[in-house]
Amino acid sequence: MNSLNQANVNHCITRHSIEVADETLSYRSIVIDDVTPTGNQIAIAAGFKPVQNVIILQELEHGGLEDIRPEETVNLNKQINRFIIIESDRTFNFMIDGIRFSWPRQVISEITIRQLGKIDASKAISLERKNEADLLLASGEVVNLDQIGTESFVTRIIKNTWQINVQGTIIEVDTPSIIVRDAIERAGLNPNQGWQIFLKIEGQPKQEKQLADVIDLMTPGIEKLRLTPQEVNNGESSAILQKTFELLDTDYDHLNQMNLPWETVISNGQRWLLIHNYNIPDGYNAKEISLALEIPHTYPQAQIDMFYVLPALNLQTGQPIGCTETTTDINGKGYQRWSRHRGANSTWNPTLDNVRTHLALVEGALIKEVEV
Repeated sequence: MNSLNQANVNHCITRHSIEVADETLSYRSIVIDDVTPTGNQIAIAAGFKPVQNVIILQELEHGGLEDIRPEETVNLNKQINRFIIIESDRTFNFMIDGIRFSWPRQVISEITIRQLGKIDASKAISLERKNEADLLLASGEVVNLDQIGTESFVTRIIKNTWQINVQGTIIEVDTPSIIVRDAIERAGLNPNQGWQIFLKIEGQPKQEKQLADVIDLMTPGIEKLRLTPQEVNNGESSAILQKTFELLDTDYDHLNQMNLPWETVISNGQRWLLIHNYNIPDGYNAKEISLALEIPHTYPQAQIDMFYVLPALNLQTGQPIGCTETTTDINGKGYQRWSRHRGANSTWNPTLDNVRTHLALVEGALIKEVEV
């Protein structure tokens, strides 16, 4: 071939620019002399040797990455000409908002997921999980892709406000954290009233908090900030209220809504809920009592039965009150037992009954004795 013909051949060669990157996703431009190169040709043009095991991933027009086999050809006139080339012998599949991706490494960082999915800073990334809450990925957090099944990531717009339940009142703030004192004040309560303060997080033991503590509202599973009075005043002195065992969440809510001092104590191996300053109907020798309910160790599967009062009650009419002759010692004080039980049509249901429903039985029994 003479020099003129060689020049004509060289003149007909079309050079194509493509972009290639490694696992850092830092792209650089290279030139390839073929409009339909194979995967091997692209890898060699990027500087890899034919003997190296490489994974070639092509960026797709509508998102996602497609694995290009070594012998597979790519039409550079029809595709987005961006390729990720990494030395590896296998890929791991995952999804981002339903779009399939492959990755040549067993682990992948939150930063890489964000880059691959073109996820801006206004969105958070979570790993979907079965039978438990999705895992919110922290910035730079690493995820192992070598798990059973395909890992799936979802994105959500980051909230500009956060909420927390404080003693039944939902407060909303524009920062992802709040000081306990501020949360109590926003709920319309006096933080200096002398509260026991507990933070309830799903699946975790309750956490006692102080007024100066900071609550991270981005913590998954935050349920509520619960307050209970620390002291009960009997008119002469104050006593610290005890909290020696747990009740149901519904019990805490109802007891606190009653706005009465209450405590849980253990006496002679029995568990007692004591509600102080409990108002009773007219017609008795007292206006208010300390009301005691025995809480079985297997509550709510086992029922709350009967109730106990201090001081012992008598009717102003002088008439006797049936089935109240027994006295029970609770922490050294004699409580009058009212032997009142559920009827056949109102048997205890562990899924429905609780302290609140038993207090309805108490109220009904007290009213019945003074009805005209």
